[in-house]
Amino acid sequence: MKARLPKGMGGGPGNMNSMIRQAQKMQEEMEAVQNELNESEFKAAAGGGAVEVVMNGKREVLSVTIKPEVVDPEDVEMLQDLLIAATNEVLRTIETTTSQRMEKVTGGLNVPGMF
Repeated sequence: MKARLPKGMGGGPGNMNSMIRQAQKMQEEMEAVQNELNESEFKAAAGGGAVEVVMNGKREVLSVTIKPEVVDPEDVEMLQDLLIAATNEVLRTIETTTSQRMEKVTGGLNVPGMF
């Protein structure tokens, strides 16, 4: 008795070649999206805009803006907290944006090591 595979399973070399082409296309699209994200700028602010951090998609800090009114030599800890908050927020924004953009390319397929 011959075993039958469900439709779409197996199918010989033609089906395998098609899957390989689809995977290569997905990889190219993912690389293009990653390159675009790497060149993008992401901003986040803390303290009502008192501190702003700008990073690129490579997670490199491009700029930090601090409004003069939050520079208080008596309260350096508050300024440090604002810098931490803005930096963490921009990192979350980059991560969320990257995940959303890649999910569109992969259709929700988890591809380890790709992003």
